[in-house]
Amino acid sequence: MIQSESRQPREQLAILYMDITEMLKELSEGNLTSVELTKTYIEHLKYVNPTVNCLVEDRFHEALKEAEEADRLIQNGETRGKLTGIPISMKESFHVKGMKTTGGLGHRVNMKENQDAQVVERLRREGAVILGKTNTPTLCFCQETDNKLYGRTNNPWDLNRTAGGSSGGEGALIALGGAAAGIGSDIGGSIRFPSHFNGVIGFKSGNGRVSDVGSFPEVIHPLQKRMLGIGPIAKSVKDARLIYQVIANHKYDSKLKINDFVIQKLPKDSYLLSESMEQKLQEVIDHLNKRFQVGSEIPPLFDESALLWQEIMSIDGGKSTADAAGFSGPRAVVGSYLKEKLTGGSDYHSFLTWALIGARLFQPRSSRVKEIHRLIEEGDRKVTDYFKGRILILPVYHRTAPLHGELYSEIFSIKKTFEKYMPFVAYANVWGLPALTVPVGKDNEGLPMGLQLISNSGNEEALFQLGEIVEREFSGFERCTIHDKEL
Repeated sequence: MIQSESRQPREQLAILYMDITEMLKELSEGNLTSVELTKTYIEHLKYVNPTVNCLVEDRFHEALKEAEEADRLIQNGETRGKLTGIPISMKESFHVKGMKTTGGLGHRVNMKENQDAQVVERLRREGAVILGKTNTPTLCFCQETDNKLYGRTNNPWDLNRTAGGSSGGEGALIALGGAAAGIGSDIGGSIRFPSHFNGVIGFKSGNGRVSDVGSFPEVIHPLQKRMLGIGPIAKSVKDARLIYQVIANHKYDSKLKINDFVIQKLPKDSYLLSESMEQKLQEVIDHLNKRFQVGSEIPPLFDESALLWQEIMSIDGGKSTADAAGFSGPRAVVGSYLKEKLTGGSDYHSFLTWALIGARLFQPRSSRVKEIHRLIEEGDRKVTDYFKGRILILPVYHRTAPLHGELYSEIFSIKKTFEKYMPFVAYANVWGLPALTVPVGKDNEGLPMGLQLISNSGNEEALFQLGEIVEREFSGFERCTIHDKEL
């Protein structure tokens, strides 16, 4: 029999720690209702969001109605799918029927979508309840979440630090326990940066493995499109696997065994890492060496990937993004940047305009574009062959969450410092590889740190199995309770 009484505060708090697997069990046994889950999340979000600023639009009223319908289905044994009654959140860049997809742009604030993105449609078909949409940088065009419309998202572990981006609102919300799970997208670390900085599980899908129809802005250029991966941000690897299976557009191979794979790491002298990140990586490697033989080598085209990533992102000089933002041309971009830096009165955040200026500066010549196509065609064969039975374990970034603005300065400098700081994330994007990020602990300032696991498309199950091993031994997800309402 479904319990309809209101939960006591401490029981409500317990809900915020549950992953989807636990929730589904409680729902099926009648110990919890979807309405109770949904109300708990709504109350929690209303309390914590003003401080962290992760949720930018809610659909609480509609979510409660959908939760009531889910409870009716569960009680009658008519569950709709794998996620019936589970409250989730959604990155702002995905269309949700009846909601706005602004990209952080003021001129889109009154535009409501009349159709779900395909990934949203698949989640709804399985019975998921969408609570609302989470913050992004303007047009998802950088790795720090801030825009002129909704403002800046703060890292819940330290409000002075970045939550990452572009799925920064999603990463911060899941870290707070603001939903059972969420969906992000990643063309340059945009799932993995927030997962690493906020201490959550994040999975970037491989090239074309999840539909991007209904994602804004639309990625059109084939070289950029191959770098885009859409996937879950979650509290457990098990949940990430479940959600990925729901949204993936390919047949999932569940028969893979992690013991059939070779584990690789980068040679120690081939990268820059903070002391705490280096120490934690070595701890994980030492543990995995008890079960696997962890090799050490640089995978094919690793050293070239950061530059390739930057050139591909700049392949049209940022024109498609500038057009989506509504700029009339390059002079308008420069004028907006100067206006924002001098007066703060531009309609566009300087993160966007400076990145667009950089895209013009780094735009490859036509001869170089032909060379990039040749390198990609040749590299795809080498990389695919290398990862047939391999998984690469490596950091996401060289340090834990930087102060606001520092990450942007490191990546978007005209001194090309992206070549130093982007290789870890750029590799999976350039070669269209799936990548799973798993939290492995905290540094001495209490900031989360994660590691990523990379392999070929088709090897997703092996990544999840290795992720579960790392998760069990090295803390995994730990909910941020700093901003909880006092009981």
